[in-house]
Amino acid sequence: MKVGDILRNRKGTRIATVRMNETVATAAQLLRAEDVGALVVKDVCRTEGNVAVGMFSERDVARAVAEHGSAGLALKVSDMISVQQLISCSSTDTLEHVRGLMRDHHIRHLPVIDDYSLIGVISIRDIELMPDETHIALAGVPQATTQPTRQ
Repeated sequence: MKVGDILRNRKGTRIATVRMNETVATAAQLLRAEDVGALVVKDVCRTEGNVAVGMFSERDVARAVAEHGSAGLALKVSDMISVQQLISCSSTDTLEHVRGLMRDHHIRHLPVIDDYSLIGVISIRDIELMPDETHIALAGVPQATTQPTRQ
């Protein structure tokens, strides 16, 4: 199964985003309002803000407050993310590949980028909710039954 299959089966197509010059407090409010665990961070300086430069998650809010107290809420989103290396995937990537990226980079959300355009976000939850392909393949195979033995 591919990432694009998950995106096509979704009810909503809205991508929750935050600009990198917004505060952590604003990002936290957006997380709550959108009922999501992470926001795609967009650059305000490039091509009308359509360039994804990072992800901002609930963990980032907790880290800002843990490291800076209530002053952490006034920090800019850009202070809490690493813009040097955006980990992303494409709609043609397999779920196994995406699982590996998430595991190797200790992340739960990946922006999906095709032809330099942000088309969605996939989460570990999206992957976990998909039926296991091996179970689908075996669905038509009769299962062997065993009878309890008497002693």
